[in-house]
Order: sequence, then C-alpha cells, then structure tokens
Amino acid sequence: MNIDKDECIRCDNALTVDLEEWFHICGAEVGASGPPEWRVRQNLDRLLAELDAHGVKATFFVLGALARELPELVPAIAGAGHEIASHGFSHTLVTALGPAAFRDEVCRTGETLARQSGRCPIGFRAPQWSLSRQRTPWAFEILVEEGFRYDASCTPLPFIGERSGSRSPFRMDIKGKSLWEVPPLVTPSLLGNLPTGGGWGFRFFPLALIERTMRICNGQGVPAVLFLHPRELDPAGPRLRLSLFREFVAYGPRTDIMERLRPLLGRFRFTTLGNLVEQWDSA
Repeated sequence: MNIDKDECIRCDNALTVDLEEWFHICGAEVGASGPPEWRVRQNLDRLLAELDAHGVKATFFVLGALARELPELVPAIAGAGHEIASHGFSHTLVTALGPAAFRDEVCRTGETLARQSGRCPIGFRAPQWSLSRQRTPWAFEILVEEGFRYDASCTPLPFIGERSGSRSPFRMDIKGKSLWEVPPLVTPSLLGNLPTGGGWGFRFFPLALIERTMRICNGQGVPAVLFLHPRELDPAGPRLRLSLFREFVAYGPRTDIMERLRPLLGRFRFTTLGNLVEQWDSA
C-alpha cells in the first residue's frame, strides 16, 4: 500500500498514559503496608518534559487512588495542557467489580479528578483492558449515565480484550446517547493482531514496524492510539515478583521506551482523545 508521508503527518494521533505506580499490576498489588518507594513523580516529570519539547498534548488516564495519595500529580498534568481522564479508582479488573462497585469507582475517581483539575473527565480506560461488550455490557451503560463520552478499554487482541474487536474508533448508541470506543494501535498479521501500540510493543517490535502501521492507519484516516505506563520509562525501577509469563508481559527486557517513542513524537501529529472525539462529533 502506497501512502503519502505528508498526508500521514497531517492526521492526528493520540498518545495515552495510564498513570499508575510501578506496583499497580492487577492481581499483584503491594499490600496495605505501602510500597518501598514512589516512582511515578520522577517518571511523570521526565515524560512531561519530553512532551513539552515536542509540543505534544496527551491523554492521561489517572488512577483515582493515586490521585488522592499524590494530589500534586493531576494539577501538574492539567497545568501543562494535557487531558485528564479516568482509569478507575483501585486498579481492580472491571470483571471483578460488578455494576454497583464499578459505578462507585467511576464516581469516586470522577469527583477526585474534577476537584483537582477543574474539569470532569469524559474518557475512561479500564485496568488491563477488562471492559468489553461481551463480558461487561453493563459497564458501557454506566459510563454513559455518568457523563462519559468515550471509552478506550477494548483492545482487539487474541489473548486479552476483544479478539474480533474493531481496530478503528466507532460510536455506540446506548440509551439514546453516544459513546465512542477508541481501541489502541495494533498490527494485523497471520498470527492475529500484534500489540504494537503499547509499551510491550515498543520493547519487542522494530520501530519501523510501529511507524509503518501508524502510517497505514493515517493513510486510511484512522488515528493511531499509543499507550504507555510510567514504569516503562524507568527500566532500573523496582519490580514485583510475578510468574515467568506475567513478568515477560509486564517488564520484558529492561528497555527505556522513551528512546523508541521520541522519534514518533517528532514524525507524527498528536492530540488528546478528547479533542479527537470533539472532531468526530462535529463532523
């Protein structure tokens, strides 16, 4: 497929950040005694400086419990012009919460983020992609009822999320209101979709493959949605004890993904997911 480079660059993409600590891995969180050290602030400062250097605005899906524990984070992000969105409160899988507990988490986080940023979040991403139309259809109804305009939780991957899900953003009609679903970047292959748009993909796949996939998407008018976690900018940081497979997925090689992300920030245009939704709704 031949794609014009200039046309690709004009298409808006989105960089998203799941703002959580190094120990926020579902099913393996540190207990009530607390972590040995906090790392998110230093990693966030580095990321904000990098984004500012490239003139890029990102969407931060903020964990409610983290925002309450470190109340200086959200004002720093919002003050730099980035979008504040919700990542739930306790980093618990949506499938493990149920409707009542999920609504409570959404509301608690929304109140915290609105108080700290001055704006109610309109976007949501579930921990570990644990929201889907097959397993948790009720969650989408709750998001609409609580005023959300988009969700970014459904990833079209064979081993997590929605295996046969869409690779492009789409709008759902729920109780007479619309909710946009915005999946992350994946690369189609004979083995199924590959997770090239996230931190794991940045560590394992060639940068050329990620960039090629982004250009193909842009050539089709589809934004490439990238995602990362602050711990992925901190290869020397602490790690949890996990099974071999989970350690492979969560950490992989000790690679600083900023070295892979930086060229993309300079070659592509980025905006927030909130801005993209505004564009789609006004089209």
